Parts: sequence; structure tokens; C-alpha cells
Amino acid sequence: MLSIAGTLRQLGLSALAAAAALSSLSSAAAVSTSNIQVRSLEERAAAGNRLVFCHFMIGIVGDRGSASDYDGDMQRAKAAGIDAFALNIGTDDYTVTQLNYAYQSAANNGMKVFISFDFNWYHPGSDATKVGQLIAQYANQPAQLQVNGRVFASSFAGDGLDVNAMRSAAGTNVYFVPNFHPGQSSNANIDGALNWMGWDSNGNNKAPTPGANVTVAQGDASYQSWLGGKTYLAPVSPWFSTHYGPEVSYSKNFVFPGGALLFNRWQQVLQQGFPMVEIITWNDYGESHYVGPLSSKHGDDGNSKWTNDMPHDGFLDLSTPFIAAYKNGDTNVANYIQTEKVVYWYRRNLKTLNCDATDTTAGRPANNDSGNYFEGIPNGYQTMDDNVYVVTLLKSPATLSVTSGGNSQSFNAPAGANIFTVPAGLGKQSFVVNRNGQNILSGTSLMDITNVCACGIYNFNPYVGTLPAGPSDPLSGDGLTSLVSGLRVTTCQPHPSLGTNPSSPVTPPANPTSNSPPPASRTSSAPPADPTNCNGGTNAAGQSGNFAGLCSFSCSFGYCPVGPCTCTSFGPAGTPPSGDGRNGCPLAGEPDSYKGLCSYTCSHGYCPEGACQYC
Repeated sequence: MLSIAGTLRQLGLSALAAAAALSSLSSAAAVSTSNIQVRSLEERAAAGNRLVFCHFMIGIVGDRGSASDYDGDMQRAKAAGIDAFALNIGTDDYTVTQLNYAYQSAANNGMKVFISFDFNWYHPGSDATKVGQLIAQYANQPAQLQVNGRVFASSFAGDGLDVNAMRSAAGTNVYFVPNFHPGQSSNANIDGALNWMGWDSNGNNKAPTPGANVTVAQGDASYQSWLGGKTYLAPVSPWFSTHYGPEVSYSKNFVFPGGALLFNRWQQVLQQGFPMVEIITWNDYGESHYVGPLSSKHGDDGNSKWTNDMPHDGFLDLSTPFIAAYKNGDTNVANYIQTEKVVYWYRRNLKTLNCDATDTTAGRPANNDSGNYFEGIPNGYQTMDDNVYVVTLLKSPATLSVTSGGNSQSFNAPAGANIFTVPAGLGKQSFVVNRNGQNILSGTSLMDITNVCACGIYNFNPYVGTLPAGPSDPLSGDGLTSLVSGLRVTTCQPHPSLGTNPSSPVTPPANPTSNSPPPASRTSSAPPADPTNCNGGTNAAGQSGNFAGLCSFSCSFGYCPVGPCTCTSFGPAGTPPSGDGRNGCPLAGEPDSYKGLCSYTCSHGYCPEGACQYC
């Protein structure tokens, strides 16, 4: 277990302060969560204090067609306690249309928003008037965030912007908190500044190296010293991993250390009491620090190679009680746990796995004007730990048991928020919370840890799950359009394969129709479909999540073998793709129950490399 006291000392708190914080974050006794009122946004915004934002990338949602396409994001963010989305914009031709939709949806759902200008696209030396005019366009919208009674705006980068010219063009005294940097800009005309670096680094936008480690806390101190009492907007981020190859013009391939980052950072936020925090991000899937759903409508800039089947919803669930405590200036997060929950995360492969033979970046040069592109395994991978991280959010003490492959450990989990780690092992990942001899939470993750390079690539994005298990959150539609671009394997398909948590089998109709499932391919050894008339399914209860994609594919065409699969819907089955007739076999070491599924799916063109191979 990574103890809270140890964590707080790592964050720079004294032993005495750590002990005090420990007593408030968790307790051996049961805690009360009733009747605690969280301070209103109006009260906090008027004072410019204890505000929670989340960075939202407009650039990848140009496919949205109405304000209602934003409703799900607004509702989920509001339920988690986020006050406002920082709408990151560039200069795309759809930017104004999407801003209109976002502002309308925010108003419809009781959320606030503000514009965050991305100076990868705007120019600080010439665009001050353009920035101010766009702020003016939305200044009077009902959903526009105001702080201290003033229109609020921010940025990504932008050092050197003429702030006075911007305010003049806006026609109002904008409360401006940009992502300016100490030593690169004057703080004279700004109200505060956003620090983007939510990850430990080497001080030069890469992972720490021996002798060069700038912690997030050191970044806080640098900004606060530079601002001299002006508003500090502090970053909170769960992860960073990106892996774009030469198939795109923005190639980059590096990571920052993740691990227990999010849990540690929220503890630090409670102790330091920053005036504002910004979660980085809601939907930047390309850098793997999203806390919003994969199913949120967006386009695919190539990130689906490492985000498909990798939900992060649990990161937002973990953050929710911390957000409530922060708003109230309370360091006792235990008081804000409304529902007992377990949140766990890990990478699907160990960092020792060699994917050079099939990776999209290995041995493939690309434009590196940014200095962010590295061939093969991502730069900074050494700073990643091969652990399973488990956070318990409990109202009273219990016992946590974790099994990662062949590694099993049990822990005493106090009431409150606590984090535990177990060395990651190949195989299934299972979790049990027991109290007074009864299992109150238990489950097996849908994602195994394997020694297979999924889609052929190095994937350092974490899989995040919860107990109780959350709803299915798959990529879909435009979010999968670039998955196969640049791949060096042919077995990875642009559709989700994770499946959903096992559900009770559906009872077949009393009088089934005469429609029968399509016959198996002549090269397939698959037995006849069972049950008949099935047209949808998933992995059966107790079966590995690796079956989910196979069962989903085969059951939709009427072949749903009892044992590994369970049928979830009945009716006329679809016609399977013709495929190329090649037979499939299970990967070495996989059980015989894969044989029929691999034979059937591979012969019809779907041969997922995490479970099957062509014979």
C-alpha cells in the first residue's frame, strides 16, 4: 500500500502536517456523509475562489450538429462538480458554430463555460484584437462564466499577447487568466495565470531524468512566486501518453510518469487550497489525459489506436468527492463520499514488452521540428511503474483483496479515500472488498494484462475500471475512423472489442421464428450456433473480457456458442462479412474455448490479435 502519510510526505508536507492530513483524509471509524452542503458557484465565483474547471477540446468535435450533442458532457461534468468547461479553440472554420452549440447546451444544463484560446493557432503578436472580439461575441451569453462580476477567459500558451489591446477589443474588463509562463511574460496586466504542467518533468517538456526532476509542486511554487498574490489556476491531470507516428503531420511519442498522480494531486489540492483548479482534460484523447467518456461524440485524429477499449470514466468518479471537499475548503474528503466505490487502473502491457517489429513509430522517421517525436518505445517509458493502482472510497473500514495475474494481496482499507498498489501480473485483474465477512464489492476487469502488442503498438494509456462497474463506454462512429491508418498489422479492426460487464442471459422467445443462423465458413470448424435466433451477445459471466469482442462479432451473425458467450438479443441475424477464407486459431496459451470463436471470426475477416491468429 502507498500510505497516505507517505504520499503527503512525498508531496513536501512535514511529518506533523502529514499526520494531521492523514487523520482528516481517512479514519478507522465510520464516517458521516449526510447533510453536507457544497458552497454554490455564485458564492465562489463572486469571491474568485475554489473554482473547478475542466479543459474541453473544441478542435476534435467539429462533427457535432446541434447543442444537444454537448448535453451528455455538460450533465456528466456538472454531476461531478465541475463548474465550467474551458473551451479550447483554434481557428477552424467550424469553431464559431461549435461555440454556439456549447454555450447553448451549457445554458440548457445549468453549466458555465469560457473560451480558452489555443496559441498554437492564434498569434500573440497580431491576434489581440481578434481574441478580444471573440470574447465580446459571447460575453453576454447566459452560460458565460463571470468571476468577480467580470467575463472570464483563459488560454493555452500566448506569452506576449497585448492584454490591454485584447480588453479594448472585448469592450469589457476581462478577468484574464492565461497560460503565460514565469520569465516569459509580465504579470502586470493579467489577473492570474494557468499552469499547464500537471506532470513531473525534466523542466523541458519531457519525463524526468536523473538529476532533472521538476515536480508539479515545484511548478506550483514557481507560478505562485511569479504571480505575487494574483490568482493561480492550478493543474490537475491523471496521465500523459501520446503515440502519433509518421501517418500524421503532428508526430509525437512520449510519456510523463503517471501512476498514482491523480490521487496524489487531489490530496495536494486539498492541502494547498489553490483559488482555482483546472482538470487537464475532458477529451484530449490524443494525450491520454481524458476524464470524459470515450463515447462523447468526436472525430479521430489517430488516437483511437491507443484509446479504443480504454475508458477513463473512473478517473472522474475518483475526483468527484475531492472536488466537493475542495469547494468547501475541507481537507476531509471522507465527508463527501456519497457512494462506496473502487477505482482501479493499470496499463494493458508491461513496459518490458517489445513491440518494435510492429509498432507504428519503430524504425519510422517523421518530422521532428517539435522535438517530441521518438522512434519505438515512447520517450520517458522508464518512469512508468508496472503496477495496478486501486483507490477505495469507503464510508467504513473493510478489507481489499487484489489479484493481478499470479499476484494476490490483501489490505486493510480504512474509511475515506485510500490508495493501494499491487505489482502488475499477466492475466486477469480481480478485486474484492469485504466487510464483516460479506463481499460488498467484487468483480473482474474486462481488460486482461497481456504480452500481446494490441494493434501492434506500444500502448502506455491506462485502462480504468470501477466497482460497481460503470456503464459501457465505447468509441463509435467518427471516433474510430483513423484507427487502422499507419498500422503495420492487419488484424486490428476499427470497432470496440472490450464488450460490457456480464449481464444475465436473455430468455429466448417462446416461439422462435424459423430464421436460422448462417452456416459457418467452409474453412471454419465452428459448431452450429447455439442458442438459435441470436443476433447479439457478449462474453458470458465469469469469462475473460478477451471474449467480449469475439462474442459480440459472432453472436451478431447468429453464432453464439454457449460457454464463452451469452446471447443478449434475439431476432434475424445479420449476414457475416465474406472474409478471405483464412482459418483462425487461438494464440498460444489461450484455452480451447477460443477455438470455435477464432475459427469463425477469423474466417470472416475479424481476427483480433489479443486472442486469435491466422493458422
